Amino acid sequence: MARRRRPVRDYDHHTLHEERSYGIFWYDWIWRLLRPVLVLTCSVLVVGGMLGAAWGWVQDSFVAPIDANDTTPRVFVINSGSSLTRVANDLQQADLVRNGTVFRYLADFMGIGQKIQPGEYTLTRAMSLHEMIAMLSEGDGRPLTARITVIPGWTIQDIAAKFATDGVIKDQNEFLERCKSGAMYTDFPFIADVLATPTIAHRKYALEGYLSPNTYEVFTNASIDDILRKLLAQTDAAFPISYQDRAEELGMTMDQVLTLASMIEKEAKTADFARVSAVFHNRLGDNMALGADVTIKYALGSNRMALTDQELSVSTAFNTYQNKGLPPGPICSPSGDAILAALYPDEQFRAQKYLYFCSTEPDSGGLAFARTLKEHEANVAQYRPLWIEYDQSRGL
Repeated sequence: MARRRRPVRDYDHHTLHEERSYGIFWYDWIWRLLRPVLVLTCSVLVVGGMLGAAWGWVQDSFVAPIDANDTTPRVFVINSGSSLTRVANDLQQADLVRNGTVFRYLADFMGIGQKIQPGEYTLTRAMSLHEMIAMLSEGDGRPLTARITVIPGWTIQDIAAKFATDGVIKDQNEFLERCKSGAMYTDFPFIADVLATPTIAHRKYALEGYLSPNTYEVFTNASIDDILRKLLAQTDAAFPISYQDRAEELGMTMDQVLTLASMIEKEAKTADFARVSAVFHNRLGDNMALGADVTIKYALGSNRMALTDQELSVSTAFNTYQNKGLPPGPICSPSGDAILAALYPDEQFRAQKYLYFCSTEPDSGGLAFARTLKEHEANVAQYRPLWIEYDQSRGL
C-alpha cells in the first residue's frame, strides 16, 4: 500500500510562517533602536539648518561689517560721560555699524558694556562688532586725564602758550579771549568785582592774576571753560577768609593784594618777598610812585633787565614811574608765598623805612636794598653795567 504524502502546501505554509514570524521580530527590534536616532538626527539637521540660516541672516543684517572692503580710516570720538546707548547711536549715525541696538546688546552680553572708554578712535566700516567692542573697551592708548601746571610768575599769555603746546587747549585765541573778557565767570564774586573796578579798561586780561599757580589734573577732553573754572576755583581756595580779613585791616581789596603780590613775584625770589613787600608798602604809605620796572616790562612785553629811558617813559597805565599807586591790575599769577608777603610785609624793613631795591648780579637773583635815594643810586651805578651785559648776551 502506498504511503500517503503530506501536502507540500501545508509544509510550506508552516515553514514560511515560522520564518516570517522570526524575520518580522528581528527587523522590528532593529527598527525600534534606529528609529529614535534617525528621527533625532533629522530633527537636529532640520533645526540646525534653520538656526544656521537664521544666524546667517542676523549676521548679514546686524553683525557683519557694513563693507568688508572699505578700510578707509574714520575718526570716532567718545566723550567722557557718554552712555553705552549714546555710543551705540553715534556709531550707527556714523555708518560704522548696521544697528546700534544690536551693538549695545552684544556689548552687554559680552559683559563689557560698562568698559567702553572715552577717547579718539580710528575705526573702519570693514570692522565687525566684536572688533569694535574690543577696541573701544581697551581704550585709544591715550590717558583719560592730563596734568597741567601753572608756574608762579606766568602771565595769561604764558599759560595759554603752554597749554596749547601741551595740547590741553586747541584754540589758544579762544582761551585768551575768555581771559580778556572774564564775562563768563561773574559767578565767582572776585571776578565780578574785577569787572566793576574803574581800572578794568586798562587791563590786558580781566583774569590776569586769577589763574592760581598749581598742578591740576583735568580730563584730556576738558573744554577751555572747564579748565578756567578749575583754576579760578583754586584761586578762591587760595584766598581764604583770614586773608580777606587781613586785607581789610590793610585797607586793601583782594584785587589790590593780588596786584601787589604779582609785582612781588616778578621782582624777587621767595626769600626776599617780605622785604620787597615792605618797600612797596612804605612807598604806598608815603604816596610815592612805586617805580617798578616789572610793570613796564609787562606792558611792553619786554624781557630786558636794563630798561632804556624811552621804555621808562612809555605812556601806559602800567608805568609805575609816572603813575602813583598800584598798577591797574595783576601782572602775573602770584604764588601763595607772594600773596602772604603782600599781606604780611617784613615789619623790620617797614619800621626802618626801606624805600628802594634793585637787582644785583643777574644770575644770582639777589637784591640790594636801600633806605635813601643816594644809597639806591650807588647800587644802580654798581650793578647796571652787569644788567646791560646780561641783556647783550641774550641778544636783547
